[in-house]
Amino acid sequence: MTTILRGSTYRLTFLTSRMVRLEYQPDGLFEDGLTTCARCRDFEPVELITRHTSRGLEIDTEHLHLVYNEGPFSGSGMCISLKGAGKAFGGVWRYGQKLRTLGGTARTLDEADGEIPVEDGLVSWQGYSVLDDSQSMLLTEDGHFLPRKNKEIDLYFFGYGLDYTGCLRDFHRLSGAVPMPPRYALGNWWSRYHEYTQESYMQLMDRFRDAGIPLAVAVIDMDWHLTDVPYGTGWTGYTWNRELFPDPPALLAELHRRGMRVTLNLHPADGVQPHEEAYPAMCRALGRDPEEKLAIDFDPGSEKFLKAYFECLHHPMEQEGVDFWWIDWQQGTTSAVEGLDPLWVLNERHYRDSCRGGTRGLILSRYAGPGSHRCPVGFSGDTVISWESLDFQPRFTTMAANIGYPWWSHDIGGHMQGFRSDELSLRWLQFGVFSPILRLHSTKNDFCSKEPWSFEPETERQMTELLRLRHRLIPYLYTAAERASRLCEAPVRPMYHRWPDRREAYEVKNQYLFGPTLMVCPITSPMDPTLRLASVTAWLPEGLWFDFFGGQMYSGGRMLRLWRPLSEYPVLAPAGGIVPLADDLRADTLPERLTLRVFAGADGAFELYEDDGMTDGGPSVRTDIALNWAEGLLTVASRGDTSLLPAKRTWQVECVGFAPCGVSVDGRELPAAYDEERGVLRFTMETGAEEACCVRFSETRLAQDRWLERAHERLHRMQTDNNEKEAVWRLLQSKGRGHGVLTTLRVMCHTPGLAGCLEEVLLNLEEGSGDA
Repeated sequence: MTTILRGSTYRLTFLTSRMVRLEYQPDGLFEDGLTTCARCRDFEPVELITRHTSRGLEIDTEHLHLVYNEGPFSGSGMCISLKGAGKAFGGVWRYGQKLRTLGGTARTLDEADGEIPVEDGLVSWQGYSVLDDSQSMLLTEDGHFLPRKNKEIDLYFFGYGLDYTGCLRDFHRLSGAVPMPPRYALGNWWSRYHEYTQESYMQLMDRFRDAGIPLAVAVIDMDWHLTDVPYGTGWTGYTWNRELFPDPPALLAELHRRGMRVTLNLHPADGVQPHEEAYPAMCRALGRDPEEKLAIDFDPGSEKFLKAYFECLHHPMEQEGVDFWWIDWQQGTTSAVEGLDPLWVLNERHYRDSCRGGTRGLILSRYAGPGSHRCPVGFSGDTVISWESLDFQPRFTTMAANIGYPWWSHDIGGHMQGFRSDELSLRWLQFGVFSPILRLHSTKNDFCSKEPWSFEPETERQMTELLRLRHRLIPYLYTAAERASRLCEAPVRPMYHRWPDRREAYEVKNQYLFGPTLMVCPITSPMDPTLRLASVTAWLPEGLWFDFFGGQMYSGGRMLRLWRPLSEYPVLAPAGGIVPLADDLRADTLPERLTLRVFAGADGAFELYEDDGMTDGGPSVRTDIALNWAEGLLTVASRGDTSLLPAKRTWQVECVGFAPCGVSVDGRELPAAYDEERGVLRFTMETGAEEACCVRFSETRLAQDRWLERAHERLHRMQTDNNEKEAVWRLLQSKGRGHGVLTTLRVMCHTPGLAGCLEEVLLNLEEGSGDA
């Protein structure tokens, strides 16, 4: 039973030893109902020590010391101190004090051209944060919104110090778990604001298919419905434009046959106008006369309207094949019901409606406030196409994890205005591959289109490979989604979530953890035109790290500038890291063929999660994959409902950073190939759904670090003086690498940045490590 202390005008609810609900109400009438933010207050009892002193009521938990004068909340009458080493850089909070959190998120990025202000999150260098729930609407178990009966102060104090993981875990217990998205949502989404016809849309889908580019979600923007209308603005619509789409069920059925799901754009603000096909049914449901031809206002505060809204407008089109809805935003932030935000109603009710029948729900809509994580996924809005917008999006996405909101979907490549740049578009797509949801989108402008073939041939080739990689990452991402739901671990989260006591983790604001294994250091600025490389300053935590794409090894425990050509992106995996990749690229089925990328140098493990991708709470299977580096063993074993798995599964194993060695399974030697350039050992094995597999390596040593070849490659790419490059090359051949050589280069090189871009290669490893 939750621990509560109550006076005539206040109530203090100790949900944990570090989280306290603080309420003040002069009439002593407190709110026990659930709100949009607080969905569960049933926590275990907390041990308290209470006493009255000259300062007032003093309360101790294991982690907090609270002093309260039992009067109206004030800075002099209410303070909470954190105990012990967990108090971080502050540790004492007084009521009304301005917070300094590490950021949360914002309602939208509409028209953003770079950084915008964000709301507060729940994690802070001060070690505490406060969530104000005083203005939230009540939300009943069946999804009805009600205004609060009384105006009261209703706060939640989080005093978790640097235990950011614990803070977010308990917040999710209070506010609700993050739902699992359908598996298909993790694949590529195609979207464009454009007047497609049914024929042109399918021709476009054919071209993607013929180019070998997998798509999982077809987003059809507002021109699916009538826009040149006798009533209203044309933004709101519920009637197919049959001049453009003469046979919608056939279109939807063909997209389903190809393994895709479909969402349509909604702007509900104008209500339902007399020209809509569903207008008579809406009138009958609401007891109105359709012959009067009066508009039906959008009324999010009316349960009668909402019931008709779903049953008359949306369910019939879902029966035709529409899978979920993109709720675009024109309805503002107010309604006829005081305090009721229409966006909350649309998000909550659409998401609940999409879950009927026990399937996983999905919407695409903007953020409505704390608690919005229960209605994935977020649509971040219409950004300007610029380097400044790209530079803010990684940081914006990671900060959202601080308020427990993990599923942002951006307009990858930017939405509007700005300028045309193949380089910018490619860097944005690289970020998109390693973001929660990859959705290509652009405004109604012929020169903003995002089809890969609308770019230069080399950019097209790289974009095609990136979009294939996204679908290959689905097994890894789906496991990350399950961890987000079960462990409250966002798929994209700041470095300080794992290393809260390291200053460097806060300095690399754009760098983030992607899923359970990978670390991404986004490039968000143009390349140096002379060096033909772009760079980012990254922090490598202690240990050995590998480039996910090229296999280059790095010693950690330092800041390092990473340089990459357009064809590469700085994604790193730790020694012992394991990443499963699909070789079957449909997003809606479990693959029969997988690639297992295993990184040398330490023990590691990965728990691959799989289910049918759609059923909420249905059967699942977990495959435990473990590397014992010292013993030279790689094991794969599945548990749970293995009937979900293919009867036979083929694994292409890529052992990155391994020196050449023999490979055997159950005493049977396997043929293996070795890539000297990348230091990758490759072999293929097959497992049955219920069979465990144990691979033994004849020895485990790190591959030789081929730093000299990489240095030559960088010199060759530079658009600079050949004599200077030749002199540098001779120096490297004769003197090797290290700090002394780098110092010499800084003196002898006249090309700006030349020595700096070689530093990554010359100092990537501590002396001697990685040299076989």
